[in-house]
Amino acid sequence: MARIEDIVEEEQTLGNEEGAEGMALEDTRHEPIIILKDVVKEYKSGSVALNNVSLRINKGEFVFIVGASGSGKSTLMKLLFREVDATSGSIYVNGFFVHRIRRKQIPRLRRTMGVVFQNFRLLKDRSVYDNIAFAQKAIATPGPRIRKRVPQVLSMVGLMEKVHANPTELSGGEQQRVAIARALVNKPLLLLADEPTGNLDPNNSWEIMKLLDAINKMGTTVVVVTHNHEIVDAMKKRVITIEKGEIISDEQRGGYTHG
Repeated sequence: MARIEDIVEEEQTLGNEEGAEGMALEDTRHEPIIILKDVVKEYKSGSVALNNVSLRINKGEFVFIVGASGSGKSTLMKLLFREVDATSGSIYVNGFFVHRIRRKQIPRLRRTMGVVFQNFRLLKDRSVYDNIAFAQKAIATPGPRIRKRVPQVLSMVGLMEKVHANPTELSGGEQQRVAIARALVNKPLLLLADEPTGNLDPNNSWEIMKLLDAINKMGTTVVVVTHNHEIVDAMKKRVITIEKGEIISDEQRGGYTHG
């Protein structure tokens, strides 16, 4: 597997040869899916959310990112799908040098991943089917493919009977399942989940985590930001702990031992 230094060196070579377009690595089968190297994020207020963060996540991993509120966890996630820009450092995600790509290329980056949020972000004026189909229409997927794929992901998350329901008619756990189905409909290699159980009761929280675990076992890389100590401790996955914008621990089969 390539080292972080190798990726950064290759980035510099590509930037010189291709005019710093930010696109990279057509064949990434033997590369990590996420690399951060010396990443700093400082907001205009002067607040430093991340300070010289370096990490590497390989394809197929399930990783928890934990820490207290304000530690920098959500900022890290936003950097990965380019909702915010890094102040400095290198970010590589799934074939893209994220910190270098032009704004018009951001949709291409986001098509390689699915993102799940704490507050679901569903369209309340559309049915469950239409919420999921919307993600495929956004990338101009042909109608026949949409009609085939949407029932597939609804079956995967156990909600086929809710296909015509409105999100307001669903429980919190069901709404999060719809959000996960939407995140999966374009078959992403990477799934990012920012506090996916934050608005759910314990039973629904466990059901969502079991679903994410099953998705990971099918080959999707899963990265989860969470405050849920019980789930992190019980699942024994890789755990990266952030405190005051810095990684203070990174443990395989770890637990929520800080904050």
